[in-house]
Parts: sequence; structure tokens; C-alpha cells
Amino acid sequence: MLSYAGRTDNPRAQPVPVRVGGFGGVAGLAAYLAREGVTHLIDATHPFAATMSAHAVDAARLANVPHAMLTRPAWQAGEGDRWSHVRDIAGAVQALEGPPRRVMLALGRMHVAAFAAQPQHHYLLRFVDAPNAPPALPSHHLVVDRGPFTLEGDLALMRAHGIDLIVAKNAGGDGARAKLDAARALGLPVVMIARPPLPHAHVLEQVGDVLAWIGHAAQRGV
Repeated sequence: MLSYAGRTDNPRAQPVPVRVGGFGGVAGLAAYLAREGVTHLIDATHPFAATMSAHAVDAARLANVPHAMLTRPAWQAGEGDRWSHVRDIAGAVQALEGPPRRVMLALGRMHVAAFAAQPQHHYLLRFVDAPNAPPALPSHHLVVDRGPFTLEGDLALMRAHGIDLIVAKNAGGDGARAKLDAARALGLPVVMIARPPLPHAHVLEQVGDVLAWIGHAAQRGV
């Protein structure tokens, strides 16, 4: 059973049963695990979904269900990168103090409103879904698009909008890395937001490792 939080309007079709929405906190998730006879819980949420990951750890403990966290390795700066590191969204907002710039906010839509505190900039936004209301930024351009993105596409996007700085979460993985490669190619600075602390868990970084952990046994709810 694949569980979505429900933040994307039209997620891609999947080859397994899917449910959408929350469980009602730790107690609700623990009750679901028990009710459905789940024997293994895999937390494959976004690296910044710290609350959901914490709930998964606690619910698995309550339900006495083995738990593993599948997470992508964090991005690491390489030769030619111009990264500055901040702890959180507030730190990224503060890092934008100064004269007007053209900033690509590669954050999704959840935290965009915080950057209204730096209204001097023009912001390029890229969302998976069109928002119900315009973003609360006085000067912005919104692109609705779904990854994975390419180096060529992100180079063209940044050039077309005259971008001179990128703000990104350290999500890891390949699907959204193109913006960092494009920033390196263009010599642009990147404000990189660190991942939040995650609960202690059995961490795996490859799908194959998760399958091995499950043991390939039949008749198991996951």
C-alpha cells in the first residue's frame, strides 16, 4: 500500500494500491498498521518531511512493526559550486537581505510566503501544480512543471529569466539536481537549506536494499 500525503493534485499512476491523506497522527497510523495487518513500514517521505518521519517511527514502535527509512543521499558541493549553507527557511530568507536580485526559489509552494519578507527581489517559482491563489510575492513569475528536469532545460530557464541566485532545499536525488548543475555551469550562487534533524531509524538509501530488508516474502502488507 502506497500512502500519499495529498499535497500533489495529480500524482503519477503507480503499480500498487494507493491511499491519499493523513492517518490522524501517531495513534491513527499505529491503529492503521494494526488494523491492516501491516508487517513492514517503509518511510519514503521527502527528507524535509520531519514530522511525518517522526510519526512513522513512533507509530511503528506502538504497533510493534519493523520500520525502515528510505532516503536519498544529500547533495554535496563539488568543484565549481558556489554554495552558502543555511539551517532552515528563516536562514534562507535572511540570506537574501540586500539589493534586488532575480532569485529562483526551488522550494515547491509550501514556504514561498516566507520570502515576502524580502520583497525587493524578483522571484522565479516552479510548482508541480497551479496554486489556488497567487503566491504572496509582489514580483514573481510562476512556472508549472513536473520533474525530472534536465540540465539543458534548467539552463534555458535560468537564462530566459536572468536568474542570478538560486535558493534550494538539500533534497538529494537525481530528479531535481539539474538546477544545481545549471547553477554551476552559469557560475551562480546557491543558498542551500540543510535538512532538518530526523529521528533515529534504520536508514536505507537504495530501493534494492529496501527489498532485501523486506525479504521478498509474499502475503505481506507494506
